[in-house]
Amino acid sequence: MAIINRIGDFHGEMTAWRRDLHAHPEIAFEETRTSAMVAAKLRAFGFDEVHTGLATTGVVGVLKAGSGGRAIGLRADMDALPIEEATGLPYASRNPGRMHACGHDGHTTMLLGAARYLAETRNFDGTVFFIFQPAEEMMAGGRVMVEEGLFERFPAEQIFGMHNWPRIPVGRFAMRPGPVMAAADRIAITLTGRGGHGAMPHHACDPVVAGAQIVSALQTIVARNADPIERAVVSITQFHAGDADNVIPQTAFLGGTARSFTPGMRDLLERRLGEIARGVGQALGVEAAVTYERGYPPTVNSDAETELAACAAAAVVGGDQVDRAPAPVMGAEDFAFMLERRPGSYVFIGNGGGEDAPMVHHPKYNFNDEALPFGASYWSKLVEQLLPAR
Repeated sequence: MAIINRIGDFHGEMTAWRRDLHAHPEIAFEETRTSAMVAAKLRAFGFDEVHTGLATTGVVGVLKAGSGGRAIGLRADMDALPIEEATGLPYASRNPGRMHACGHDGHTTMLLGAARYLAETRNFDGTVFFIFQPAEEMMAGGRVMVEEGLFERFPAEQIFGMHNWPRIPVGRFAMRPGPVMAAADRIAITLTGRGGHGAMPHHACDPVVAGAQIVSALQTIVARNADPIERAVVSITQFHAGDADNVIPQTAFLGGTARSFTPGMRDLLERRLGEIARGVGQALGVEAAVTYERGYPPTVNSDAETELAACAAAAVVGGDQVDRAPAPVMGAEDFAFMLERRPGSYVFIGNGGGEDAPMVHHPKYNFNDEALPFGASYWSKLVEQLLPAR
């Protein structure tokens, strides 16, 4: 129970790949350098097929061994975030306003490490699709790949994904069956009242006061409408109104996010949000135009595939280092679109930062290179266990 020796042999090379990717981050659908690097390495590893251009910058490598007809898919995301890096590292971002602040550089590298090892050994029987996906961050590159025929062109029976987690020590994994990450929906509320002089509010219908009441009232959805056993979040994160201190504005805008794990809860959040916003607005003489935009669906792991993932992780780090019941995460993930089409599992790999380390999406976050051989070994063991050589 340890990382695969051969993968350990080229840990240093993987570290160099990861740091090169970190220094050259590219955001959604602009991952041209990244995808070119990925495609070049897959070809150099001796892949049977390398396909580019799916979802603009996506790459899919096809690796076959034996005569088996089964096929599985492994997915890593490639994009960075529009964040100014503040790590001060020698390999920090060279692209202003762009940063690998979520560890997708590490995800890409770990899958490349598995690709190299499996291409050398071919110790499996079947087909593996190595899916390098663009635009995970808010642009739903996973959905685009699915809509452009990912599973028709590359008919994986099962699909697997992985994300680093700074709060989990290096050398540990976590996964759970069922909902593992939340649906992410967008809230937009435009309030239209009657503007007026700040010193004569009785001649106006104030959208700012209405907005303040709505922000407070929306918290009753989770506190009083939702089953307390189910998790949900309603967060208003934007409140824009007015331009002068003596003018009651004509309009105000509220924006935010709603998070949930089940279709029923998602329906409840959408319905009650509209009812409350319009009702409070009407009571205060303000019209509320409400938009509830459904974004990423919940990420829901299949029971059987999650057990397979746990067994593969245990083969690398030991069963006592695999958490099979972590709490679900309120963040969202567009791997959910792939899981809607195929059974699979999305797991977390320890990034080992500790409780005080910068979390993902922080300008001082950095992927831990010590995790690279664990991730590459996990991918490799998963393939060897799901598609055993004859």
